[in-house]
Amino acid sequence: MNNDLNVLYEDNHIIIVSKTCHDIVQGDKTGDTTLADKVKAYIKEKYAKPGAVFCGVTHRLDRPTSGIVVFARTSKALERLNKMFAEHKVKKTYWAITEHAPVPESGELRHWLKRIEKNNKTIVTDKDAKDSKEAILTYKTIAQGDRYTLVEVNLKTGRHHQIRAQLSAIKCVIKGDLKYGAKRSNADGGISLHARRIEFEHPVSKVMIDVTAPVPDDNLWKALERMATTAE
Repeated sequence: MNNDLNVLYEDNHIIIVSKTCHDIVQGDKTGDTTLADKVKAYIKEKYAKPGAVFCGVTHRLDRPTSGIVVFARTSKALERLNKMFAEHKVKKTYWAITEHAPVPESGELRHWLKRIEKNNKTIVTDKDAKDSKEAILTYKTIAQGDRYTLVEVNLKTGRHHQIRAQLSAIKCVIKGDLKYGAKRSNADGGISLHARRIEFEHPVSKVMIDVTAPVPDDNLWKALERMATTAE
């Protein structure tokens, strides 16, 4: 069995996995094996499926980010999940370790963002700027360490690098995110942004799905998680 695939939930129509900061959801110019490929291999082996295995990508997660990714195992589920994501009917909660604590400790951020293709980066711009899109999220501080802060983020829009760009705009840079102003890289090459929880109505059975991904196997993540849990 594919031992490096962390499956959080699966049924006949969907499969939810937790990716590492090294996994890429869909193929790119690197040619690296994708998370979708790993899921196909897992399904093929576990269920002894002959021929090609269907695995539909319903949303993306930046490569250096860890956490929850939802795949569709049937075309029916894919079509319905795509519609749900487009209509913001899927609630996604992220955890971010930041170099500085946000001020105030909680609130809503509204910015206009523009994606710069040539360097794969998103910048905060004016409302009237060409190709700019409004980005909205809410955040709250859930743990405070000696050097780092754990911030919980809920997206109201889904823009390219939205959390990274918006937190950077308020001087609350994500640990390890050199592209958006972090002081140094993380040892694993990723950034300290984790897709922690996802909640949505199952596209076929209509039951509520509520899945939480464990934090990365890292001492700082574990310590801040304990602090956040204790504070609840």
